[in-house]
Amino acid sequence: MIKHINKYTVLLMVAFCTSCSGQAKTDLPKDSVKSEPASVITSTGPKWITRNIIKDRKGNIWIAAFDGVFRYDGKSFTNITNKVSSARFFSVLEDSKGNLWFGSIGSGVYYYDGKSFRNFTTKDGLAGNEVTCMYEDKAGNIWFGTGSGASRYDGKSFQKFKIREVPPPTVADSVHISAYQHPLPEGSWMHNDVNAIIEDKTGKFWFGTRGYTFIYDGKTFTTITNKDGKPFANVRSIIKDKKGNIWLGGYDGLWRYDGSTFTNFSQKFVGYIYEDKKGNIWTSSESSNELNRVPSGYSANTAAWALSRYDERYLSDKKPTVTEITNKLVIFGILEDDKGSIWFGSSDGVYRYDGKTITDFKSKEGRK
Repeated sequence: MIKHINKYTVLLMVAFCTSCSGQAKTDLPKDSVKSEPASVITSTGPKWITRNIIKDRKGNIWIAAFDGVFRYDGKSFTNITNKVSSARFFSVLEDSKGNLWFGSIGSGVYYYDGKSFRNFTTKDGLAGNEVTCMYEDKAGNIWFGTGSGASRYDGKSFQKFKIREVPPPTVADSVHISAYQHPLPEGSWMHNDVNAIIEDKTGKFWFGTRGYTFIYDGKTFTTITNKDGKPFANVRSIIKDKKGNIWLGGYDGLWRYDGSTFTNFSQKFVGYIYEDKKGNIWTSSESSNELNRVPSGYSANTAAWALSRYDERYLSDKKPTVTEITNKLVIFGILEDDKGSIWFGSSDGVYRYDGKTITDFKSKEGRK
């Protein structure tokens, strides 16, 4: 039996699962600035779906969750958006000027300069109000990946990009779990549903979408294929490591591109990728532990996920050393803090792994 997952349900719950157009620019509104109300300080972190975690230049940890954007200063959590918006937050970015950007599901993006907020939506030039990823390029432009294409912000206005000229998705659109077993139509809306954006060392941009993965050279979008000529489907995460290699994680597993060759490290679905200070690669992916199977009532694509570490010393081996640290129902964003501990998001908040124990922050004491 084929399962149907509504696109918007996937975004709200769990999604595991060549031309450029629309170049019109839109000036930003001057009346959308809101002063920051009193933030809510708490000893506990988010308690709902936590999608993205970053560290700012001061060492604070920022967490994008469905119950707000939280800042952790090493002692306590502050819900920065509690009095500003009830939006479900999906992504967070600190730009080169120290400003923060918070991407939401359905409410666009919020810009925060430390004192006030500004909200930008499709009315201001965003390609879509579901902002699932953000990236700052070498020139200082901010890119926003949405469910309806990408937008680039140059500090004054937004510019829209469509990977494929197709009708936008509707509530009636759904994703078949088996869809990626077959070539996707060129006209599928999934090719414009952007999950990840990265700029490589040559200045080209990689776009991971719910459809295929593309390279943008400033003029055209070209589909990327692996060594067997197969397109990379439903890529959820793309990073550039310290050596300039590009890592892809998605439906087709974990791949590395060194500028000439693609190398596959795992065929299991990979959701997030992160490189730590030592060069180890961390992933959230389907677990290989058969003891952690799907709880009753859940799809096989939404359970038994592992936080795994690929040892940097063996990444050149045909079978590199990989260690599964823990299993959760789902695992999302990953971050290393100043002390070397690994933070990761899940369906019920944020966790921290110090090399020995795992601590949650749903209660004052935290369970280990």
